[in-house]
Parts: sequence; C-alpha cells; structure tokens
Amino acid sequence: MLDKDGQIIYVGKAKNLKNRVRQYFQASVKTDKVMAMVSNIADFYYIIAPTEIDALSLENNLIKKHKPRYNILLKDDKTYPYLKIDLKENFPTFKITRKIKKDGAKYFGPFMGGVSVRDVLEIINLAFGIRPCDKKLNPDKPIKECLNFHIKKCLAPCAGCVDKNAYLEMVNKAVDFLSGDTAQTETLLTQKMLSASQREEFELALKYRDNLNSLEKIKAKRITSLNKFLNADVLGYNTNGIYSAVSLLIVRNGRMLGAKNFSFSCLNNSDSETLAEFVVQYYKTGMEIPDEIICQTEIEGSEVLSRYFKQNFSKSVSILQVKQGVRKQLCDMAEVNAEEHLSTAIGKIEHKNDITINACKTLKEKLNLTRYPRRMECYDISNISGVDKVGSMVVFIDGQPDFDSYRRFKIKTVEGADDYKSHQEMMSRRLERLKTDSEKFPKPDLVVIDGGKGQLSAVKEIFDKFAISDIDLIALAEREEEIFLLDKKEPIILEKRDYCLQMLQRIRDEAHRFAITYHKKLRGKRALSSVLDGIKGLGKIKKQALLLQFKDLSGIIKATKEQLMQVNGIGEKQAQLIIDGLTKEGLR
Repeated sequence: MLDKDGQIIYVGKAKNLKNRVRQYFQASVKTDKVMAMVSNIADFYYIIAPTEIDALSLENNLIKKHKPRYNILLKDDKTYPYLKIDLKENFPTFKITRKIKKDGAKYFGPFMGGVSVRDVLEIINLAFGIRPCDKKLNPDKPIKECLNFHIKKCLAPCAGCVDKNAYLEMVNKAVDFLSGDTAQTETLLTQKMLSASQREEFELALKYRDNLNSLEKIKAKRITSLNKFLNADVLGYNTNGIYSAVSLLIVRNGRMLGAKNFSFSCLNNSDSETLAEFVVQYYKTGMEIPDEIICQTEIEGSEVLSRYFKQNFSKSVSILQVKQGVRKQLCDMAEVNAEEHLSTAIGKIEHKNDITINACKTLKEKLNLTRYPRRMECYDISNISGVDKVGSMVVFIDGQPDFDSYRRFKIKTVEGADDYKSHQEMMSRRLERLKTDSEKFPKPDLVVIDGGKGQLSAVKEIFDKFAISDIDLIALAEREEEIFLLDKKEPIILEKRDYCLQMLQRIRDEAHRFAITYHKKLRGKRALSSVLDGIKGLGKIKKQALLLQFKDLSGIIKATKEQLMQVNGIGEKQAQLIIDGLTKEGLR
C-alpha cells in the first residue's frame, strides 16, 4: 500500500487477497490505526508468489527494505551480550560481543537475568585456561608468557607451553560447559581450589571459590521439569486493540536466561496474525533461532513458518500452542510480563510518536515543505585547519535514525578549510549516487544542512546543477538554532520545547557526532603513522600489528616493554627502540 507520494506504507500477504484488502475498508472492524492507514492509502500493487513460503520470504524482505510505517518494526528494549568463539582458529579464544553475525563462529547467550557474561568468561579462563587475549599467534616465534599464565588463567599457547591438540581439547570442554554441562566444570574448579589451598596460594583459591559461587547462580536458572538440552523461546502477548506487547522468555539448555520485551502498534485484526508477523520480523536475520517457539495463542500459519525456517535458515523449529504442563506455566509467566510491559509502554509509545512521526507531520506544515519528510538526510563537515576533511550523511526514517543508511565522505578535491566547497563536493557525490545507485541511495524527502544561509546557498547550487527540484532543502544553524529556507530571507525560529526543532537538533547532532568520529579516526591513523615512521625497524606489517593490539597511538604510548614484546614480530630490542622513539617525541 502506497501514499500519495509513492511511499510504501504497508506490506502484507494473504491467501485470499480480495478478503484481506476488503477487511481494511469494513467499518465494523476498523481500529484507529487502521483508519489512519486507510486515510493515507492512495494506491496499491500486488505480487503473486508461487507458494506461501515464497510470499512469507518476500514480505520479510520488503519490510526490511522499505520499513513501512504501518508494519511492525521491532526495536528491542535492550541489547544483551554473547560469547563468541571461532573454532577454525588454531588457538581460538572467547570474546564478548553484542552482535551476532553469519561468520561461521559459535555464539553462546544471551547472558541476562543476573548472570554476568564477564563472570562466565572468568570461569572459562580459570577452569580451562583458554587464553583471554586475541592477538595473532605465531607457533614458530614463541614469546615470553604473560601474567595470565602465572595466575593460572591461560595455558600460554603464545609461549609454546601447550600444543594445539591439548588446547583444543580444553576449548571443547569449555564449549560443553556453555552448552549446559556444568558438572565437569564444577568438579574441575573444586579440584583447582583445593589444590591451590594446599599450595597455600590462598588468593587463587578464593578466585576459584568465587567462580564456584557464580556457577551456582547459573545452575539455579535450570528449570528442573524441562529437558536440559531444550532451547526455546516462549511468547506472551497482550493488546489493547491499538498497541500490542510481546514478552519473549529465553530458555537455553533448559535454563531460564531472562526476557526481552517489545511494544508496537500494528494493523492486523487478529492476535494470531500479529504474532505471525512478530515471529518473522524477530527472526529475520536467521540468528538466535530456537528449537521451539512456544505460545498459548495460536500463531497463524505455524506449519508454513516451520517450513520457512527450514528452507531459509536450515533450522528445524517446532511452533507449539500449549494448554498444560510446565510449558503452559512458562506461557503464563510470559503473558503476565507482556501485560505489565504494555501498561507501562503505552505512554512511551505515544510520546515516541509525538517526537517522531507527529513531529514530521508538523514540520511539513510549519516549514511549508512540499511533502511529508519521511526520509531526512543531514550533512555535516568536520576538519581541523583544513586537514583530514570529512563529511557525514545520517538518515532518519519517520523521525528515527536508520543507522544502516549512514554514509561517510572523505573530502578529496577541496584545498584548505572551505566549508562551502566541502559541502558542494559531498552533495555532488551524493546526488551522483542517486542517479547511479538509487537502491542503496534512495531519494530523500528532506535534506538538512548543518550550517547557515551560506552553506544552504552552496548546496542549492549543486541541486540546480543536477536539476533537483523535488527534494526539500533547509539549513539549521547551531548558534541560535535558526532554520533557513530557500524562499525566505529571514530564518524561522521555533521554541526550544518544540518537538519539530528537537527532532532537527537530534539529526544535526547525530551528523556532527558521526563526522567527528570519522575525523578522529583519520587523524589518529595519520598521527600514528607519522610518529612511528621515525622509529627504526618498524615497517608496515609491524605498525599494523601494533595498531591491532593497542587500537590507537595512546594505547602504544601507555604500553610497557613487556606488553610491546607480546605483539607478533616485536622483540626486546624493537620494543626498546619504540620506547626510545616515543620518549624522543616527548610522548613518554
């Protein structure tokens, strides 16, 4: 379904298209949200798919691509950490991450509900000796073992103290522990605690004891009535007809990890349709898919969804509607959580609409824009005395940041600190991509320039050069928060509490932050290169190794000689040359 500007505002699927479309226009079943959508429908088109699974996949892809205003667009209330390990590495190590990627690595988690991911990582290091660092190892060039080896937290593969097979055996035991087998880990920690105590290494024994206590917390999460290998997501659902909430309880290896809560507005007329759309949206990346999805409410097309998971993600998923037993008790718990979350979330949803979608609508009226500013792009320039000039483009959809659409520009043709020409170069490259790659760079409804009348006029010249007349263009000057328009000599000044101004400030500040971050990154690389260039024996490969280990120049400056020697290719002599070179530059 499309609005009068051709924007896709809703994507749906149906076995019987006539019945599905007709229900939106039947007065007896229309809710306020449906009426709001129907009033914006100017056109619609449809695509015939060969099977229900194909229709489901297509619906999912179109929602991801177009982010229609009236579809469920999920935003989790929190991001929880995971432990990641790549078993293809020679000496793999566990890392904490908050993003799951399709990179062939194993992920364990999420860690929530009072279980600290760092405590779990500490258990893994102490119990199995898995190395806590992630530096590249060269078996042919062993280095001196570090402190972690001496305090029994690492087997020191970097120093050649353990061979690959023995190390991987301990890694596999750690993986078994994260997969639910805590008995072996508990026995191992107990033995190590007693052994350390007998050697009168009491601090180390206390560490083992603390980790045993943490292990008890993990064991306490076990639901005794469930199979210890069960991986399930339990859905609780509640709605008031306009807004809905889903509480998702996460059970991994028969252990209750915690809950994620979601609140949203939706148009589907039945609970089963809403839950089906939620399931597709929540598992759209193919990550974190459990063995079972459990709910008290029927999920529309559960058999089709199961086939969809199998066909698209090679994952067998059972979608169960339960009426009794321990799974029913879990569902009851999820339902209570959903009801509570909805009652507290409605005010937040309404406020969020006021500062996003409603602010966009009001902005159109106050600035007399030609169209609703659904896609807003804001541009900013960052440099110091004309050096390392960069530009940023941030994108807001319906008043909210769309991080995947952010872009950075390295200014290439402008000499010195010329803000106007830098904006012109950046906008020229942006509009050129509009012609050549409109899929990745779709046309914006509104362009916001961080600056005043001068920057606005400079960008307008580029608009004229590309014959752009259907994109609104404004500038926001930071000092007095003045809004400059092309057809007005005097700026518009909105009240500080005006949601429209606050939305423009958010996108402007985000563009500023994004530009400065990129500028600092370039400046840091240049500073690192210039300082290290004068140090004898440091070539490109060693510089990259230092940067990989210490992240930036400040990390290298603070590093001790022993820490420098842990970097691949840096021996004692080279480490001393680095320290001497940094001292000569006055940095140490």
